[in-house]
Amino acid sequence: MEFLRLNLIAPLLLSSLSFYLSLAVDVTYCDKNADYDVTVQGVEISPYPVVRGSPATFSISANTGETITGGKLVIDVSYFGWHIHSETHDLCEESSCPVSSGDFVISHTQVLPGFTPPGTYNLKMKLVDKKNKELTCIGFDFSIGFVSPVADS
Repeated sequence: MEFLRLNLIAPLLLSSLSFYLSLAVDVTYCDKNADYDVTVQGVEISPYPVVRGSPATFSISANTGETITGGKLVIDVSYFGWHIHSETHDLCEESSCPVSSGDFVISHTQVLPGFTPPGTYNLKMKLVDKKNKELTCIGFDFSIGFVSPVADS
């Protein structure tokens, strides 16, 4: 009977733990009326919530109808409505180029400083091509947890 109980409890514990290891977050388009060339199916963040001082990976699942030969990701981060950070990345460093028509993933890993305040942040990401044409623009919220690595204390 004890074996049966463990067989039932273990999967529940593992599934609840995996919720904290990564999470698919809700995504909104910057312009709900725009007809973007790239559609975003989802964003997964791992680990979730993000841990200060440790690597966090943002994986964006998207689709395009045409080949993308290059471009850049423009990222803006806000905290309580205040713009706090901007960065730009070459698309070909975050995904394989050229990006063929169909499904593709943009993946970016970054370590947030140990002094980053915990809480909810908003990230806005634009994908533009080589000619600076906006291919998509999305926004989503993510959380930074209260836990930070012991090495940062």
